Amino acid sequence: MSSARLLVLALAVWPVPALADPPTRESQLVIYGEDACPRGEDGEVVVCARRPESERYRIPRPIRERQPLERSWASRVEGLDAESRPGRPDSCSVVGSFGQGGCLAMQLQRWRAERRAQREEDAGIP
Repeated sequence: MSSARLLVLALAVWPVPALADPPTRESQLVIYGEDACPRGEDGEVVVCARRPESERYRIPRPIRERQPLERSWASRVEGLDAESRPGRPDSCSVVGSFGQGGCLAMQLQRWRAERRAQREEDAGIP
């Protein structure tokens, strides 16, 4: 007998494992505490993730820790206020009407802050 025929005969007799059918449905569940993982029906694969009992009624972590995507209305107004400040009256700016009126107010605020700092330094207040 030739080696080729022997090889074909060996392959024909060799037990080949049956190829399993792929699952028809997959389920992913989160179970809490000592709850049992449910059994799948025919052709169904059930994958269970176990969490502690203390997490059962909590808001899920991804939602709990999510940062807000939008800023509050007050924050938006504050930003717009800061952007438009140079063009407003009493802003100590060459832009806009009456911009020069704020220069004296800024100088007075700076003087008061320096004076307050000097008094705190003299009094020994950290």
